[in-house]
Order: sequence, then C-alpha cells, then structure tokens
Amino acid sequence: MLNIDGLRWLNAPARSEVRGSDLFVRTDLKTDFWRETFYGFRRDSGHFAYRSVEGDFTADVTIEGRYEALYDQAGLMIRLSETHWIKAGIEYTDGQLCFSVVVTNDTSDWSVLKMLNAGPELRLRLTRHGESIRVEYLDSTNNIWQMARLAYLPPSSSADVGVMCCSPEREGFEVVFRGLTIGAPISRQLHE
Repeated sequence: MLNIDGLRWLNAPARSEVRGSDLFVRTDLKTDFWRETFYGFRRDSGHFAYRSVEGDFTADVTIEGRYEALYDQAGLMIRLSETHWIKAGIEYTDGQLCFSVVVTNDTSDWSVLKMLNAGPELRLRLTRHGESIRVEYLDSTNNIWQMARLAYLPPSSSADVGVMCCSPEREGFEVVFRGLTIGAPISRQLHE
C-alpha cells in the first residue's frame, strides 16, 4: 500500500483529507483535463495527486464517488506532460455511470463504455509496459479484470502516476480513493 501522505498535487483542491490509507476529495469549480478535440478548448485544471515512477509499473485503486452532474469523474492518471497523459475511471455522462478513458498525445480522444448495473464504486488499474498503457477495471460480477484499452504514450524514463478527479460543470463532487498501490507491473500476457 502506498502512503497517501507522500503524494504531490497538481492543482490541489481546496478541500481534501487523508483518513488512514484513504484520500477524500471535494472538487473545485469547473475542473477538467482536456485538449482541443471536438470542444476546441484546453483544460489542465483537474485535481491530480501523484508520485513519479521510473520504468514500468501497475497502479491500482478503488474509487467511490457521489456522481451527480455531467462529466463528474474520478480515477487514475499517468502523465508525462501537459500534452501527453491518460486518465481513466468512472465518468457520469448521459445520466449514467460509464467507464471512461481519455488518451492525450497533443490532442485528446475519449472512449466511453456504459457500465450496466454499476454502483458508485469501482476498482481499476493502469499498467505501463514501455510505450504501452493497459487500462483495466475489475468486473465484480465475474471477479475478472476487464481490459478497456491498450493505449500509446511516448517512451520516457519516468512518469507521474496517481489519482485524479474533475467536475467540469460544477464544484463539490465528492470522491474517496481507497487502497492506492503503485508497484511492479503485472505480466505482459494479455490472453489466457
């Protein structure tokens, strides 16, 4: 388990609190991470608590939030720079909870998977193997890790990795991050 107190903030929220190994966050007004595509704007105001990691890794966390407004979101993020990053987790869109992944290599792309019978809690992980980032969530129905995306980020010796949350349409989205670990990467094997 990672010491939550040891994380650094990009855009620290006005309200956050560490309780044991849990991090509680209440988002600031109109926070987001996005670059250009479709909407034509750049946002780099989301909350990101991270540590720098050398080489390959797996990051794992359970998130639980009070999703109420369009685009409320929380999850994991890997960031090389303002122009190269990936965020993944639960996002509230079209009136329901979705598994959302945004990959940004100069400009952002967005993939959304509706989560049938989803609750406000989800365990997810990001794994880095060189330039490849594997995005997965735990399917609690079958207790198996479901791959949602295999994405590209440019090669780099280190990356910033941690938890992120945003509320582009409001302030006050409340989220808790539980059991964050960042450690050795899982196996490269994708198929049984």
